[in-house]
Amino acid sequence: MTLRRATADDASQVADVWLRSFDAALPTVVRPHSDDAVRNHVRDVVVPDRETWVAESEGHGIVGMMVLAGDLLSQLYLAPDWRGRGIGDRFVALAKERAPGGLSLWTFQINKPAHRFYERHGFVAAEHTDGSGNEEREPDVRYVWQPRA
Repeated sequence: MTLRRATADDASQVADVWLRSFDAALPTVVRPHSDDAVRNHVRDVVVPDRETWVAESEGHGIVGMMVLAGDLLSQLYLAPDWRGRGIGDRFVALAKERAPGGLSLWTFQINKPAHRFYERHGFVAAEHTDGSGNEEREPDVRYVWQPRA
């Protein structure tokens, strides 16, 4: 398994991972954008303009993606059949290396597996909202991680 920066050639697979992961992990959350709109956004904005990382497995292609925006871990998605294999752990370790002063992230309140995952990595819930600030209008929670002094 290799973690590396995404390239333009990865955009289609990155979008596929995002779509499959979102739909599997959050089946009750209504996505505000069509599959095509997500694919276009990943191709035109996420991969070229964001710090986008991929997990690539030889023979399987892209199986995970992570996007960092400074100290914000803005996206972390794994292909559903690749969850539980340590890829998310590696992505979080990389994010902490890239933002050693601390990180924050948002996840939906209904995504209890994500809560357990991030809490296992030292993130603490810092804020709960009613979802009025996100496109999905889904209640969410902001997590923060601060390095130990």
